[in-house]
Amino acid sequence: MQKSAGVLTVLALKHTALCLVLLPRFLLAALMLCLLDVLCIRRKVLLKMEGSSPEDPPVCVSDSNKMFTLESLRAVWYGQKLDFFKSAHIGLIAPNTEVVQLQERRRVRVLDYVKGRRPLILNFGSCS
Repeated sequence: MQKSAGVLTVLALKHTALCLVLLPRFLLAALMLCLLDVLCIRRKVLLKMEGSSPEDPPVCVSDSNKMFTLESLRAVWYGQKLDFFKSAHIGLIAPNTEVVQLQERRRVRVLDYVKGRRPLILNFGSCS
């Protein structure tokens, strides 16, 4: 029983640390979404006050949709969480993931293909 309580405590601390790291970035993104909505609404009101012509393009992509919604905030949080937990980061050592050679059907590591100081280039193109 004590072992599971310890694991839960560690998980709780991990989630708390994650929230503290991601919160400033999340709040900045939420502020940007809110400002975009405010600018869109302001432009719409100003155009109505000036009397816009029917040929004018719409002010927003969709006048009924807002960018600052619960769904958009969830998407921002989820995206930042994914970005935080990714294994590859700019300036750090590349992850040495496992790949399968098609000819021999054997498993090898990506960094096994590095030769000397030559850069390794991976092309994730399509064969279709």
